[in-house]
Amino acid sequence: MGAQPEHSTERRTEAIPHTINAIGDALSGTQRGLFYSEVLAAEGDDVPGVMRRWWKTAMLDRAPGAGTSRANAAAGRRLVSVDDLADQLDAAAR
Repeated sequence: MGAQPEHSTERRTEAIPHTINAIGDALSGTQRGLFYSEVLAAEGDDVPGVMRRWWKTAMLDRAPGAGTSRANAAAGRRLVSVDDLADQLDAAAR
């Protein structure tokens, strides 16, 4: 009888396809509505930007511990929320 880890040791999160339907399906109800509203309101070149921003949100929501990280940051436990981290990474990429 071997010891099994309490949580999966697999850290890889499967990527969400970069399509409107896949992104919408990956988001929660309220977020899904906002996403579709923004995509429908976007014009031409703005659509990929809207998709990219919401894709990052959907991917971060899937990350292991994302909810805990947000709760810790909201409680002032001096942690960076995954949303702030995404903003920092986005700014660093420019």
